[in-house]
This record gives sequence, C-alpha cells and structure tokens, in this order.
Amino acid sequence: MVLLREGQVVRDTYKVDRLLGEGAFAEVYRVEHRYLGRQAMKVFRQVGMSAEQVRDALGEAMLLSGMGHPNVIRVFEANTVETAGGVYAYFTMEYVAGGTLHSFWSSYGTTFVPIPTVVDILRQITRGLAVAHRESPPIVHRDITPQNILVGYSGAGLQVRISDFGLARKVSALTLLASSQGTIAFMAPETLLHPHLASVPGDVWALGAVLYLLLTDRLPYPQRSGGDPITAAWNTGTLVPPSEIRYSVDEALDGIVARALSYAPAKRYPSAVEMLADLEAWEPGRSVPPSPPEREPGPAGEIAAGKNALGRSSPADEAAAVRMARQAVTVATGGQYDRAADLMEEACNKWPGLRDQYASRIRLWRKGVTM
Repeated sequence: MVLLREGQVVRDTYKVDRLLGEGAFAEVYRVEHRYLGRQAMKVFRQVGMSAEQVRDALGEAMLLSGMGHPNVIRVFEANTVETAGGVYAYFTMEYVAGGTLHSFWSSYGTTFVPIPTVVDILRQITRGLAVAHRESPPIVHRDITPQNILVGYSGAGLQVRISDFGLARKVSALTLLASSQGTIAFMAPETLLHPHLASVPGDVWALGAVLYLLLTDRLPYPQRSGGDPITAAWNTGTLVPPSEIRYSVDEALDGIVARALSYAPAKRYPSAVEMLADLEAWEPGRSVPPSPPEREPGPAGEIAAGKNALGRSSPADEAAAVRMARQAVTVATGGQYDRAADLMEEACNKWPGLRDQYASRIRLWRKGVTM
C-alpha cells in the first residue's frame, strides 16, 4: 500500500518526490522541504497515531540526533498527514542518497564486499551504537538490520549512519516478526522469546549477524532464519566460522563474529563499546585473536549462499548506473554539487564498479568543489 503519491504536498512544507522503500510498519519517501532541500520522510502504516505518539516513539532517536554523531541519522520533525485512507504519523530525517546497507551489499552481485570495506562499515555502525550504549541508562536500538543502516559519502569518504533508534519498542515489536527471514536472522534468541524487552546484548547479536552477512553473503545459523520465532529461538545449531566460507577472513574476524553471535548473552561483548575495541584493533593481514571467550564450534553443514540470503535481490544494472553517473557529471557542471553527489551515490549502489572511479569526485562535490 502506497500512503503518499508523487507530487503530493504535506503540510504546505514537503513535496513528495518518490517512494524509497517500505518495511514491516512504515514507508519511506524522498521529499523536498520548502526551504531546506531533500529529506527522507518515514510514514507509519498504523492509522490514527497522533503527532504526540510519534514524538514519544522517537524520543530516543531525537536524543541521539541532538548529539550530532556522524554515524547516527539526524531526525528533524514529527507530525501527522491526512490522506484518503486516514491520518498517518510521520517523521523526517536526513536523506542519504546511497540508500541502505542492504542495497550497498546487494550491488556487489556475485562478488564479496572487500574485507577492509566490511570492517570500515562495522566500525562506523558500532561507533554510533556505542554512543547509545554509553548512555545511562543505555539506549538500545532493538532492530539493527541492513535495512536500518544507511550508506552514503561525506567529504571524508564512506559514511555509515544508523536510523530508527527505539522504534521497534514503541511502534510494534510484534510486527518486526512478520518479515521472518530478514528480521529473525538479526534478532538474538532471548529477544525472539521476549520481543518487548530491551537488550544491549541483543544489539550486539545483531551487529554480529550484519558482520557475518557482509563477510560471507550468508546468514549465521541459517536454520533459524525463517518460520516460527519461538522455534527459531531454540534452534541452536553450530556456527560455521566465516573463514570456512571465505578463506581470506582471518582468525581475528572469526573470533569477533563468534563472540558477538554466542547464544549465551553473558558470552557476548557486554556492549558495542567492547566490540568496537576489537574492530578498531583489526588490521589487514594481521591476525590478532580478540579477547575471550572462546569461539563457538563449527561447521554446521550446508548453507544457502549468494546475495539472495535476505530474499531475492534485484540484479545489478551497470547500464542504468553508467547513465546516472553521466547525468551526475552534467548536473555538477551546472554547479549543483549536492544533487550531483546524490545521483552519483545512487549510481554507485547500482554498480559498485563505479566507486573506485567516482568516490573522490563525490567527496569533492560534498565539499562544494568540482574538478
């Protein structure tokens, strides 16, 4: 169901450009703010939520947004929009043209994401989450998945941001279980049994699952990734170390993954802070085992591989990406550097071969400079 239509004006302030994506409980649109340019608008599918309710749901996200951390998405406004189907709540946040981590990962097609890029992405996710986990009491995300991680470029290079802090608890934890394969794979066993309970170790599990997926193109414990959540919570197979799927993964990364994905919460990293320390210590070509506890045993037999681990992915489209890249260059010659950078980020997510060619140009455009 599409809640908003292209060209629709919301509260005399936002003009809807196009639908960017949809999840279990919301749709995301690219909109043009009357004065501030492009933003993203997330509209909740639940009819009748008030602006006050959505502001309450966004309390933790807005708290973190105020800290201005580069790896946490900024939230701007929460309100309601009246449509033919009823009144729906929405919030606006910064727009990241590159899209989601799911799109970034899928764009590599039949090749793996380079390991240094994987570690860079996980470091940035974990830095943002560590800020939340250091709060007193800790702020727990509750729904770390590739769909809730946004990947773009800043003047310094690849920039990863976490979105949707706290929404799983406030909107509806149960709806998260509806998209079984994608979501259950990133939910810790204890979270599946008690979906309304906040859990720092649950966030750590999700980080481990994201890391495993990016390293191997497969889900950890794939036998638990679909079907009944209660069955999945107790389906405790053994974890195949990433290095048994991809030989270039070293012992240190195997250990980080194994600790984050331990079925026992007490054996995981206490929070993202400690996991970040091991990720920061990792160096290419240098295998330094992380701090204990010991690695989970493996292997666990056959696993479905490929970029279809989260469902069927759209094939990479090189021709469309090249056309978009050329359009971006043309837009930049007219002085519209931010729009040119947005187009180029979208192009790179359609065909990753463009990244090496145009990444430096995107960084310059983000700084307002052309070549």
